[in-house]
Amino acid sequence: MRTHTVIDSPVGPLTLVANGDGALTGLYMEDQRHRPPQETFGVPDPDGFAAAARQLGEYFAAEREEFDLPLALEGTEFQRAVWRELRRIPYGATVSYGELAARLGNPAASRAVGLANGRNPVGIVVPCHRVLGASGSLTGYGGGLARKRYLLDFEQSAARLPV
Repeated sequence: MRTHTVIDSPVGPLTLVANGDGALTGLYMEDQRHRPPQETFGVPDPDGFAAAARQLGEYFAAEREEFDLPLALEGTEFQRAVWRELRRIPYGATVSYGELAARLGNPAASRAVGLANGRNPVGIVVPCHRVLGASGSLTGYGGGLARKRYLLDFEQSAARLPV
């Protein structure tokens, strides 16, 4: 059984969805491309997402660079491989779709990587916003390019420099 809640954030309301084990299966922004229908989110549970809400609050307060939440990402084997690799991109850093494809062992798969990136069901936590076009340009983002720019700028300005 799935449950969901909506929390506020600097990028607008975020809908969090979890499976029956409490693992996060979705984090969706308003008007997000590939957002599943609301009826698939299950019953409202404003109390069941304390850890996710706390960690997202810490992230937006520039107090957290990595998330430590149980995830249950549903997708193809290739999509899950892309999403795992996304989690390895350091806070404040970016890579190109081609670089991500090369890290997965298939440098010619940048288009497939882009499609998998766009289907990421847990944005921000799985940082698909950190992937750019080959020229460093902002390219598609399920939450919209303005949100992608906000997240990248936020991380760049909040990134902690080595002492």
